[in-house]
Order: sequence, then C-alpha cells, then structure tokens
Amino acid sequence: MADFDLAGVVRRVRRAADLSQRELAGAAGLSKSTIAAIEGGHRGLDARALARLAAVAGLRLALLDARGEEVAPMDGAAVRDGGGRFFPAHLDTRHGDDGWWPGPHRRDRTPVTYTFTRDRPWRDRLRQARGGTPDDHQLPRAGDSLAQRAATRRAAAWRARAEQRARHLEERREQPTDDGFRCECPPACDDLLLDERPPTPGRSGPHAPDCVCHCDLS
Repeated sequence: MADFDLAGVVRRVRRAADLSQRELAGAAGLSKSTIAAIEGGHRGLDARALARLAAVAGLRLALLDARGEEVAPMDGAAVRDGGGRFFPAHLDTRHGDDGWWPGPHRRDRTPVTYTFTRDRPWRDRLRQARGGTPDDHQLPRAGDSLAQRAATRRAAAWRARAEQRARHLEERREQPTDDGFRCECPPACDDLLLDERPPTPGRSGPHAPDCVCHCDLS
C-alpha cells in the first residue's frame, strides 16, 4: 500500500477551501511555514490538526475498509471495567457470569459485571461462528448486574417448571388413570400450581382450601 500522501491531502484541502497557505494556516490555528513545510513533504501532521484543516474545507477524516466503506470509531459508551477503564480493544467483552477466566489460583476474586475473553482459540471459534469480528464492545444495558441476571435466570427456570407441570397436569386430566380416577381439583389449584414461587419442602402438590380431590398428579 502506498504511503499516505499528506502533502497532496493538504493541497486538496486548500484547493477545496479556496484559501492561500496563510489563510488556511490562520483558520486551522497553524503557522504558514507549517503548511508550506507539509506541502513540500518536509514535515508531518498529527490527526487532530489534519482534522481541523479538513473541517475548514467542510471535509472530515474517515477510515475506509478494503471495499471503500467507512469504518466507525469504537463507541465511547461501551462497557468498562471496575476501574472505569476501557477493555482492551482487540478482545471481546462479555458478561462476568458468562464464564470466568481467572483460573484456580484466583477463585477468591469477586466476579465482575463485565469481563473479556483471553482464550485465543475459543475467541477465534466464537468469531467464526458469529461470522467475523464483532463491530464493537457491548453497550451497558438495564439488567446487566450479576444479581439481576441471576434473578432473570431463576424466574425463567420457575416459569419453565410451572409450564411443564401445567402441561403434565392437563395431560393427566384428559386421560383417566387405570382405576378410572379423574382429577377433580378446582381452578384455584391450577393457580397455585402456576405460582412461580418455590414449592413447600415435603409437600406433594398445592391445593386450594376448598379442594376435595387433593390428588398428586404433578
């Protein structure tokens, strides 16, 4: 790939802005000798100063990929570590309870809300499965704390368990047992069965106070 033609870029900016070296330098907060040296190929210019020059002509700096499409900077609102620092840009971030990398010698460390993946082969497999490198680190969202995520998992587990028991109960009600027994529990028992709270230890099944069946079909 050819070297970046800074001299040609600055001359392009000056032509687009229709300004002399002195006028462009004054508009960008630089000296005329700096502009002359850059156009002569005798000195460089940092990106921030170049961005100021481009802005004078109504232009802006951008990164383009091999297809000529613009690549956006990484989002400054992305998740950070416990010290408020950005995670390493080349690594993939994830939730702290989605695997924990410290190893056996660091098991006493307190789990964190966000962490990153150090295992290169695992990261490569994950990126391949996702179709390439993620565009950015994840953004913080409501419910990301470890306690909230644990509560969400517990609630989902109880819902799944309640739905499974409800389906099983309905199947048993539709099919009489071998001795001809058919459940006669009132609807209130179903409401108790679908309660997401953990069942009482030692209790075979929830029944309403007015239930005369008291079967155990769960």
